[in-house]
Amino acid sequence: MESKDPDEALVERSRAGDRAAFAALVTRYQRPVYNAAYRVLGNAEDAADVSQAVFLRIAEKLDDYDPQYKFFSWVYRIAVNMALNSRRGQDHVRPIDDEEDFPDSERADPEWQLRSAQLAGQVQKALMTLTVDDRVVLTLRHFQDLSYREIGQVLEIKEKTVKSRLFEARQRLRELLQFTQAA
Repeated sequence: MESKDPDEALVERSRAGDRAAFAALVTRYQRPVYNAAYRVLGNAEDAADVSQAVFLRIAEKLDDYDPQYKFFSWVYRIAVNMALNSRRGQDHVRPIDDEEDFPDSERADPEWQLRSAQLAGQVQKALMTLTVDDRVVLTLRHFQDLSYREIGQVLEIKEKTVKSRLFEARQRLRELLQFTQAA
């Protein structure tokens, strides 16, 4: 009988020394880890460095993983913590590139491309002016699609605190974006 959680089976096989199982976990979480690091750091090179370090840490600490919690929550917690630790006060602003979320017909329209690029730039610039705590909670909810409970697990805070932080971060982002559009 197959396990309900495919991560759990891969973790067990990895713990037993199966390199292919660990490679499967890396493949599965490479993009989400990079995206989480990128949203905290705002720099592609730094995010790539942190992503690599995250998987090294996971390999070292895999025996410490508690299967009572979802594996991706544990991975995201490591990614966010390592990204926060690597932060050196850099204020790089990079464009958001989430075009794969839109049909090819829309992406082919030059006006749509211009509006999309402008909006992505405004959102990224506004995000990078927020505090790291605000960026992390917004990133986990809106770019990683985690639930409030999962965000609480990643950040090791209560779900109620997640909701409060997210509400306040959204308000600050909304104000920044309104100010940007008014200017």
